Amino acid sequence: MRVPCKTLLRYVMIACVAFHAVEPFIVDILVGGVAVWWGSRESCNPKWMEFNSTGLEVDLQRKMFGQHIASKVILKAVTGFMNNKNPKKPLVLSLHGWTGTGKNFVSHLIAENIYREGMRSGFVHIFTSELHFPHPSRLEIYKSQLQQWIKGNVTNCPRSLFIFDEMDKMQPGLIDSIKPYLDYYEKLDGVSYRQAIFIFLSNAGGEHINERALEFWKAGANREEIELKDLEMALSLSVFNNKKSGLWHTSLIDKNLVDYFVPFLPLEYRHVVMCAKAEMVSKGLKPDPNIADKVASDLVYFPKTERVFSVKGCKTIGHKLDYYT
Repeated sequence: MRVPCKTLLRYVMIACVAFHAVEPFIVDILVGGVAVWWGSRESCNPKWMEFNSTGLEVDLQRKMFGQHIASKVILKAVTGFMNNKNPKKPLVLSLHGWTGTGKNFVSHLIAENIYREGMRSGFVHIFTSELHFPHPSRLEIYKSQLQQWIKGNVTNCPRSLFIFDEMDKMQPGLIDSIKPYLDYYEKLDGVSYRQAIFIFLSNAGGEHINERALEFWKAGANREEIELKDLEMALSLSVFNNKKSGLWHTSLIDKNLVDYFVPFLPLEYRHVVMCAKAEMVSKGLKPDPNIADKVASDLVYFPKTERVFSVKGCKTIGHKLDYYT
């Protein structure tokens, strides 16, 4: 028997109200997902999701500044995974670096080049620690809800994207609850998770990345000479042993389920200028080098004497630009 769409929507909303008594945050996610589905009738098929490898490559080249390592790794990892018709496990990326270096932004680029609706897609799911998992006393409840949410959405669409922001603020042990879904299982309770993508965003490990970049700068070396091998192993160890990383002593690292630890380097003055120009273009303005230079000059840099790297990357560029334009 087919259930009318309006009736199905009503059932979902009733379930949301009942679930609200247990945990309010999950209702926000459910209602948001229903709203996207109801508004677009988005379906889990090639009409709504078709990977654009060339588009991702162009976006990384034109919109990502100062991140030669991240751009290269992400393009290869995502392209290889999406072109693999029979992956052995989900793609798991852990992105690390200080605020404003492009971690959230690159997650958006990935979504925009997989889903027709981009970040608006009902198959893209974002979790933030302080919003969705705020209470330490409810850790076990969060674990159960997170498992149910991921299982339900992958059942609905195997090609789902899950983004976990603020991993450095996440309660230790929470992310371990989804370990089975990231492992090399063909199916779990009849559900295959092998086509899903999981992205973790974290500031943890940022200091180590910055120190390495500063070492190269002091040695007079070009930052483009820094390679993944110079950072990845030390980065994974740093995150594993950091109680504030959200991945502290996690089995995800211990069992090698994270495919790539991707470092995001601190941005230099010239990169901030590029960000300002790109922001002008996005606002429909003609790039003005003088304004871009003024915006970049307003930011705080470190070390204080040399002023090499932007403390907040390009995070506040939009607001700064509003002042000058």
